[in-house]
Amino acid sequence: MKISVLGLGYVGAVSAACLARDGHEVIGVDPNEVKVNLIASGKSAIVEPGLADIIERQTAVGRLTATTDVAAAVRQSDLSLVCVGTPGLRNGGIDLTYVRRVCEQIGLALREHQGAPVVAIRSTLLPGSMAEVVIPTLETFSGRRAGEEFGVCVNPEFLREGTAVHDYYNPPRTVIGELNQASGDLLASLYAQMPGPMVRTDIQTAEMVKYADNAWHALKVGFANEIGNICKALDVDGHRVMDIFCQDTKLNLSSYYLKPGFAFGGSCLPKDLRALLYKAKMLDLSSPILGAILPSNEQQLDRGVRAVIEKGRKQVGILGFSFKAGTDDLRESPIVELAERLIGKGFDLRVYDRNVNLAALQGANRDYILNHIPHISRLMVKSIDELLAHARTIVIGNAAPEFREVPKLLSDDQTLIDFVRICDSRSVAGVYEGICW
Repeated sequence: MKISVLGLGYVGAVSAACLARDGHEVIGVDPNEVKVNLIASGKSAIVEPGLADIIERQTAVGRLTATTDVAAAVRQSDLSLVCVGTPGLRNGGIDLTYVRRVCEQIGLALREHQGAPVVAIRSTLLPGSMAEVVIPTLETFSGRRAGEEFGVCVNPEFLREGTAVHDYYNPPRTVIGELNQASGDLLASLYAQMPGPMVRTDIQTAEMVKYADNAWHALKVGFANEIGNICKALDVDGHRVMDIFCQDTKLNLSSYYLKPGFAFGGSCLPKDLRALLYKAKMLDLSSPILGAILPSNEQQLDRGVRAVIEKGRKQVGILGFSFKAGTDDLRESPIVELAERLIGKGFDLRVYDRNVNLAALQGANRDYILNHIPHISRLMVKSIDELLAHARTIVIGNAAPEFREVPKLLSDDQTLIDFVRICDSRSVAGVYEGICW
């Protein structure tokens, strides 16, 4: 395949070299003549293990060349891979100067292109940038229609400095956000032999993935540092603690707990987090990440309350009352707090949970209902059907399997608010609302 790589910085240089190594004809493009001359002479403009050797070999056999002429490169290419810099915040917004400029240049070159090439953005762009800036700019300057007369994709990179060549050939997954299938097919052919899953999705999801990745990595670093600070103050080896922590790949380093939904609760997480923060305070330590967790959780609870209130219907039914499906534990259940707030605002509630049966409850949970929320216990009904007969707004509070059929049971004048994604749907105004999807 003939490929132009626009931008010969870190991502562009690695991508261009590796694509040439894979047998493609690659033209590297950059306005900086120093970078272009270095590549053209078989030298790397950046220091990265293994990269200089690849560039030297691929320029020697003629598969990798470099130029400052965007138009000439794009006109010769089946695929143009945009790897220009995105400087970040500037004058109160994201600076897309370089991206916009290169899209203008690509668009002008597309006017003279004889085929239907694909433009793939490898630069990291905030969700919406493709729809608001990239595609309109390409269409305006080319006079062509995206998705019909040329293709558009997003192809986020997951390269780490120091291991970029290894990461290129060993990605955790390959993500392609495609405007149309033909565009995705062309880009997917580049990575057909790569290990790991290939994920083909819509453009905006692909834009967001890279930000989710980097925010998570930053959070992990900050979390480990705050735990380490507390450990040091307690004369505990923080590295040893985190080594043991990381051995748990069932919960700690896994997809568990990483599904958007309602607030957390239960007898462990809130209590233990408060205790740890108290200990940090006694040690005169600031732990802003740990300290932000409970306020963030409270905001998610507020979001759920607002979602119900905004429906404007007083008859509300809550399916699932314990903080987790399959348990009768109501201690610090965010659903209990939701119910309390709605009652306080005059809503007419009914509650159903197969596991929260007052007659069968024993010990702490029975005591909690009788002594802390007796008014709510009087609102409990014996079946889903009884609840649905009462409520105009129905809230799914936990992921009990029996609730999966509820969306099919609703009448036209009922609205479902889903806190757990009981069904694989996106929000539809007035019909179904996921709390954060």
